[in-house]
Amino acid sequence: MLRGWSRRFWQGSHDHRGVPDAPGRVVTLIEAPRARCVGVAYAIEHDAFEHLDHREKNGYARRDVEIELPSGHVDAVVYVAAPGNVAYLGPAAPLDIARQIAASRGPSGSNREYLVELARALRNLDAPDEHVFELEALLDRVDTNGHRALR
Repeated sequence: MLRGWSRRFWQGSHDHRGVPDAPGRVVTLIEAPRARCVGVAYAIEHDAFEHLDHREKNGYARRDVEIELPSGHVDAVVYVAAPGNVAYLGPAAPLDIARQIAASRGPSGSNREYLVELARALRNLDAPDEHVFELEALLDRVDTNGHRALR
């Protein structure tokens, strides 16, 4: 668990879940004093950072943090796309974010798939995330062009 941070779909994706003229939205971590972000931590070899730095090049930077594991606290690295980076989109109304996600697709696949798979993974971890789950629910209200669905 990472304390003091929350997950938000506030980062643009011009190279994975969108394209330069129509960016998708992907998650970043936002500092939030009372928040807690639950996820999965991986032990990696130092040489993996070259690949990760390339993959996260669209506005993300490494940040040293302390996380809580069942065995105790450990130092870790997360990638954070801070406000002001070239691809930062920032907050928006949840329905607007869902519309953008529903309409976006990039070389790594649909932005919808990214959100749905993230929500599924969080459920499997028993790690509720109000922001992610709200956006997932709103996807049912918009079609793949980001317009209001006729349901």
